[in-house]
Amino acid sequence: MKHTPLYEIHKSCGAKLVGFAGFEMPVQYEGIIAEHKAVRNSVGLFDVSHMGEVDVKGPNAMAFLQKVTTNDVGRLEDGAAQYSAMLYENGGVVDDLIVYKIKDAHYFLIINASNIEKDFEWLEKNRLSDMTLENRSDALSLIAIQGPNAEKTLKKLTNIDLG
Repeated sequence: MKHTPLYEIHKSCGAKLVGFAGFEMPVQYEGIIAEHKAVRNSVGLFDVSHMGEVDVKGPNAMAFLQKVTTNDVGRLEDGAAQYSAMLYENGGVVDDLIVYKIKDAHYFLIINASNIEKDFEWLEKNRLSDMTLENRSDALSLIAIQGPNAEKTLKKLTNIDLG
């Protein structure tokens, strides 16, 4: 099984680890209910490094995403994200994903861990000219900070303007 860069930290903190999409991932620490309440009432950190990450760049990047996703990526401002779905030509669902607009002509996709190869092959098959797709899944790690105190907590850790 693969391990995320945070694997040793998870082990040392007593995480219960389970297999998912070829990775050994933490499923809980002190208990599901306590952790659920912590995230609902304060903040929680999730290691989602097993998810797929794809860079989409070039003059046709937006046109490509307009073609292959269900939401209007043209409405995204720099730094914004949008939940969407990719559809086959017959209307069936390829998968769901999150589309981030980094800046004009540069987007970043988060795709499901169990479908990285399938989704990337489908994206490649539908790729337009004058753009690039790069599967960064094995090169990047990803954490999600969630809960009502997420922004407050992050502001203590960075000088970046979080908006």
